[in-house]
Amino acid sequence: MRTWHWGEHTRYNPTLARMLDAAAVEKFVLQGWAPPEPPIRRDTRIMAIGSAFSCDVAAALSQRGYRVLNAEAPKAYVTARGEDLLTSFAIRQQLEWAWENRTFETGLWHGQQVETCTYLPETQAETKRVLDRTEFFILTFAHSEVWYDEPTGDVFWRTIPKDVFDPARHRFRVSTIEENRDNLRAIYRLIRKHRPAARILFSLSPVPMIATFRDNSCLSSNSVSKAILRAAIDEVVREFAAEGSLGYWPAYELLTDVFRQPFRPDRRHPRDRVSDYVTTLFEHVWCAEPHAAPSSLTLAWASACAEAELLPPPMARFILGQRQRRLRVLIRNNDPLHGDEQTDKALRKLGADVLAAWASDATRADAAGDSGDE
Repeated sequence: MRTWHWGEHTRYNPTLARMLDAAAVEKFVLQGWAPPEPPIRRDTRIMAIGSAFSCDVAAALSQRGYRVLNAEAPKAYVTARGEDLLTSFAIRQQLEWAWENRTFETGLWHGQQVETCTYLPETQAETKRVLDRTEFFILTFAHSEVWYDEPTGDVFWRTIPKDVFDPARHRFRVSTIEENRDNLRAIYRLIRKHRPAARILFSLSPVPMIATFRDNSCLSSNSVSKAILRAAIDEVVREFAAEGSLGYWPAYELLTDVFRQPFRPDRRHPRDRVSDYVTTLFEHVWCAEPHAAPSSLTLAWASACAEAELLPPPMARFILGQRQRRLRVLIRNNDPLHGDEQTDKALRKLGADVLAAWASDATRADAAGDSGDE
């Protein structure tokens, strides 16, 4: 009987039942992306650059006791302007400005309040100082739509202030995979040149664009924008994989492919427990010698699933309310939790894992007692 050649590595798309297990993300999302050993230690100097999501990761790691440099360089745009450095062009400009003394003919950098961010020598010097101290770079790229200055080809951080907009020279375009690939290569090589021992982690922001400048829906444009960046990142990560300094963190896949409703009602910012799970997972995968014992990955996963509406409503309420007795009764009775038999079984196993995790943590067990249960 004839059959197909499946290649050396064949990975299957998981069913819902398989994805409910607390270890599912490790099997079906992190596969191929996790380091052999966590490289980040307590004193590793970390910097997260690009997008609000990257800033959230930096803040969470800092709160958990890791050495994050973002708060130590308040004048540097790479640390203070996370929500403005959304493209590979913007991040490349910052590295070339600080390390290679690149100059720009026009004012390209503007913040969210339409303020001008100038090319001050002291800001440039502080940017170089913080880059020179960084040992682990987390670089998150958000979108590929850009406004640019046609005579010079230089790209703006975002659009152009209305009072200086010149239709004769200011243009909009969707940047290509090739352009972003070239930027990512340049960013990688700049870090390897100036910080040869540093580790680099590329990531794609899961936060959708708030608006598009194309003449079609923002939802469609966002899909294209993310696809361009994801393809460029994948090409560059594969290109330099053998050097052992560059990795990828699948934050985009975690939020868009794993959870059903990962965002708040604004449909852009991750829900708190979903964000907590992503940073908890990051700590488990990338960080050694944490300042304190890492949070339970099982509990973080179950809470994220509950908040993102992957679980039946009663089960979600009992997990988020830490109602042990009610959760125990729910998973032990014969009433179906889901119409699919395998999914039902997976839900009951997840509930049992949550109860076991609560029982193994005295602090959580005290906080998750039956007070409030009827």
